[in-house]
Amino acid sequence: MYAIVSLISMWAIPVVIVFIPLYAAYKKLPVYETFTEGAKDGFDTAIRIIPHMVGMMVAISVFRASGAMDLIIGQIQPLLRLIGIPAEVLPLAILRPITGTGSLAYTVDLFKQFGPDSMIGRIASTIQGSTDTTLYVLTVYFGAVGIRKSRYALKVGLISDLIGFAAAIAVCYLVFA
Repeated sequence: MYAIVSLISMWAIPVVIVFIPLYAAYKKLPVYETFTEGAKDGFDTAIRIIPHMVGMMVAISVFRASGAMDLIIGQIQPLLRLIGIPAEVLPLAILRPITGTGSLAYTVDLFKQFGPDSMIGRIASTIQGSTDTTLYVLTVYFGAVGIRKSRYALKVGLISDLIGFAAAIAVCYLVFA
C-alpha cells in the first residue's frame, strides 16, 4: 500500500502540470494569454483582500494569546486519548481551519519534536493536505467578492475539516501502521 501511495504522490503533480497546458492547446485555447489575464485578475484581488487579511491575523493573534486554544485543548485531550487519536495533533486540528501559516508552523514544530517520518509527523502532514483554512477562506475570499451570508458555507467547511481530520488519522493508521 505504501508503494502505491508513494508512486501516486511522485507522479500526480507533474502529470497535472503537463496535462493542463496540453489539454488547453488541444482545445485551441490561448494558454499564455489566459494565464496572464488570470494573473492580472489575481493581483487586483490581492489588493482588495488586504483589509480582510489584517482583520483575520488580528483575530488569530487574540485567539492564541488569550489562552482560548489551550483551554479547548485541555478539555478535549482526555477524550481523544481514549479513542486513539494522538493528543499532539489536536492543536493542529484547531489551528488548521483558522490559519494556514500558524498550522504549518505547528506542523514544523511537530516535525522537530517527533520527526517527519513518525506517525505523528505523517498524521500532521496528512491533516495539512486534507483540511482547509475554512475561516481564512470565508473571511478573505468571501469578503473580496462581497458575500455577506456565509452561515451555510461555515458549517459545511468546518464539517469538512472535521471529516478531513478523522480521515487523515484513519488513512495514516491504515497505510503506515
